[in-house]
Amino acid sequence: MEEEGDQVENISDVEQSHHESASENGVMLVVNHSNIQPPFSVVLATLLYCAEFVCAAVLCNVYHKSDDDIWMGSTITFMLVPAVLTQLALTFIHRDLGRDRPFVLFLHLLLLGPLIRCFEALVVYFKAGKEEEPYVTISRKIKLKKDQATPMEWEIGHSERKLATHRNAFKRTAVIQAFLGSTPQLTLQLYANIQEKYFLPIRLTLMVICLFSITYGALVCSVLAINIRYDDYKVRLRPAAYLCMILWRGLEIATRVTSLVLFSSALTYWVILVGLGNLLFFFLQPWAEFWARRASLPDNVEKNFSKLGTTVVLSLVTFLYACINVFCWSAVQLDLGHRDLIEMKQHWGRLAAYYGGRFLENSALIALWYFYKSDFYSYVCAPLLVAQLLICYSLAVLFMLLFYQFCHPCRRLFRHNVHDCLACVCCCRRGVGRAGEGHPHSYSTTATMVLVPLEPPDLQPPDLTSQLGEHETAIVEDTEAA
Repeated sequence: MEEEGDQVENISDVEQSHHESASENGVMLVVNHSNIQPPFSVVLATLLYCAEFVCAAVLCNVYHKSDDDIWMGSTITFMLVPAVLTQLALTFIHRDLGRDRPFVLFLHLLLLGPLIRCFEALVVYFKAGKEEEPYVTISRKIKLKKDQATPMEWEIGHSERKLATHRNAFKRTAVIQAFLGSTPQLTLQLYANIQEKYFLPIRLTLMVICLFSITYGALVCSVLAINIRYDDYKVRLRPAAYLCMILWRGLEIATRVTSLVLFSSALTYWVILVGLGNLLFFFLQPWAEFWARRASLPDNVEKNFSKLGTTVVLSLVTFLYACINVFCWSAVQLDLGHRDLIEMKQHWGRLAAYYGGRFLENSALIALWYFYKSDFYSYVCAPLLVAQLLICYSLAVLFMLLFYQFCHPCRRLFRHNVHDCLACVCCCRRGVGRAGEGHPHSYSTTATMVLVPLEPPDLQPPDLTSQLGEHETAIVEDTEAA
């Protein structure tokens, strides 16, 4: 996954007011004039990092004054660990160790790396367009509009490339911050609220910031998966798609954290077994598949790495992947033998198995809490709380299905969609041989057709990727996020 740190991002953050002309091979050439959109994702990730760090530090001071050493130590741990990993990720992605930048490295040692990086991105943005600069490379993508697929080309200049590097770096650190810091922090503070039986304003503020950070991290994972799987296409998500994903991810994460905290309040030590079991399962799953395929380690993770270094990096990536799946669907499947470390196929069976298994696990945790709950919950309507948690998780699954059925930007490329899968399941239960045989086509048949290239094979561009030989990814388009 580290290879993506040096990748040039899809130039979808550039304003679409430009000159278009058809080239000789039928590709539409789009000439940009450095009209770049502001780096909103960089600013958002920096604000989340600073807000969570400051709130956690203030809360630690409150715990220190009240002599709550356990809460203070745990809060400091979940505050410092993701902060240090964020500094390492930014330094590694920007390759500052091999450059003469002592002041930047000093700020990273002070855990202020995101601030200086955000400042650099803003400087690049405000300087862009003042001078005409030659383009560095050409981005080639297929633009989907209704049932038409038009190959396009964009000229990318130095400013666009620098901003793309900053956006890619901050979106990766947002995932690290969300699932290695915000998720355990939210779980800890919610558990502390239940144990102490009262709410602190600063603790409630920290919990809200953590939930927002986790939702944003999950959103980044979802859009990253789309961009990797459909790298040849220009992906643009509509506001309805973002709204669907936010509701899907927010409800999923909130329900999962609440279920774990309620279970831990009733059976404190058993929750450790549940958490470690989930973590080990998702950590060992990619390695088991890697060994079953008898694949070899990719040699493009980092040029200067030995096999041991590559194994360490892949282990860290797998650990992050496992932490994500403990709380929500990661939206990607690791393939440790692939150059991109990601499986390009959409496995609907795994998606269904994950959400089905997670629903059963959450139901079991809530049921055990219901039977072993303490007297503190005597003032709470426990059956209503159980019903609310199950309904919220069901709504999360519903919004996920709505996203894949109606809001996915590349849903026209699906061979089968949610409607087809549900129809197939219903037909199998009725004993029908094949779904839809002898019946008129449903509305989903025309909506999920596979697009055929509009050009003959000899005129089609050989590789719809960057001329630098690297994939281009746009994780969250700043224009839409605004």
